[in-house]
Amino acid sequence: QVQLVESGGGLVQAGGSLRLSCVASGSTAGINRMGWYRQAPGKRRELVATISSGGSSNYAYSVKGRFTISRDNAKSTVYLQMNSLKSEDTAVYFCNVGWFANNYWGQGTQVTVSS
Repeated sequence: QVQLVESGGGLVQAGGSLRLSCVASGSTAGINRMGWYRQAPGKRRELVATISSGGSSNYAYSVKGRFTISRDNAKSTVYLQMNSLKSEDTAVYFCNVGWFANNYWGQGTQVTVSS
């Protein structure tokens, strides 16, 4: 099994930046895909970005060019650098990892962007 702990959320003004981190522990050798999702109040959880074990990344159209996902396999950590934040980026951000055929979720970290 895998445990995930996110950090880095907070309150930021529009146009600002935040960097989210998600550290995995447990049986991390089985982790393949890592990613970030978000859920705004009253909305469904949506994909933000994913990154494969080989480093290939995929982004939601709404964050392309503003957000960058990266990972440090030695530290079992995935990052999300968020620049040029907008009020519509306000949400709880969840880390997600694929572990063999399973999915694991973090507890979420709140990101609030004030306009």
